[in-house]
Amino acid sequence: MEYIYWAGSKLCRAVILRYSPVFWSDFIRVLLRLTSLSLPNKLMGDKKKAGALFVRLVSTAGTGFFYVKKKTKTLVTNQTKLEFRKFDPRVNCHVLFKEEKMK
Repeated sequence: MEYIYWAGSKLCRAVILRYSPVFWSDFIRVLLRLTSLSLPNKLMGDKKKAGALFVRLVSTAGTGFFYVKKKTKTLVTNQTKLEFRKFDPRVNCHVLFKEEKMK
């Protein structure tokens, strides 16, 4: 595939052989460098992930055993407390684990 573009004051030609997204981002950078235009700091794939918090699930059996779990942003905004029934190896049975903040 062949592309024709302006670089400064002259007409240039480029032959494209690959179609990977990395190649396209590099190709755009080269074009912008040749035409002396500015590129935004972030391209499409550089977005930061939505904020998720780590919370500590502590056993209600009082053994001090805990699990660490990710809490998504939607659960954080709803202010819901996580509760799971999971295995506590110190008492050798399933007990209720309640959410606490990480220290």
